[in-house]
Amino acid sequence: MKERDYIIRQETKADHQTVETLTREAFWNQSVPGCNEHYFVHTMRQHPDFVPELDLVLEREGKIIASVLYTHSWLEDQAGNRHRILTFGPLSVHPACQRKGYGKALLEESFRRAKALGYDVIVIFGNPDNYVSRGFRSCKRYNVCLEGDIFPTALLVKELTPGTLDGRKLCYRESTAAACCEDAEAVAAFDAQFPPKEKGWQPSQEEFYIHSHSVIGW
Repeated sequence: MKERDYIIRQETKADHQTVETLTREAFWNQSVPGCNEHYFVHTMRQHPDFVPELDLVLEREGKIIASVLYTHSWLEDQAGNRHRILTFGPLSVHPACQRKGYGKALLEESFRRAKALGYDVIVIFGNPDNYVSRGFRSCKRYNVCLEGDIFPTALLVKELTPGTLDGRKLCYRESTAAACCEDAEAVAAFDAQFPPKEKGWQPSQEEFYIHSHSVIGW
């Protein structure tokens, strides 16, 4: 990546189809045969938890090559008090432009904007190999868990404002925005609007399975 050979801006309505196509290209066969992330993007924009100010694209030479979207989520203490935070995803980078620093640049700009908007914590499900270098740490470090005191390996936490989390046990409550992906028929109908692509297996799917099904026990 050449220094500043790109611009980062908010997505516009005219970008929607381009971003959905980009997302499909970035995620196809990565976690499962095919993907549903492009349908998630399509429906997320109408969800009440969607954060339009953090719907960003990275553009190089007049073409969108990366995208990130955010939703609200919450951390709930044992008394039932909720603190609103952020979750991002999908983060999409065109396959031809991956591992060149564009995803990093887009994320760092989104973090800067999120903090300026007053948000102090981001929690995601992701591969630690990809996000520890961006300041994310294991949920166990912050005593952030899922219902039932479960600490998933893939549940990662970043403090935008250091010291926000004080070690009290907090339960992560994610948005319902991704529930749309459970409707396999709707995903298939949406995907049929795109040029055909062959579904298949690749090693990254096993890596995803391992990360998404493992927990920290001690």
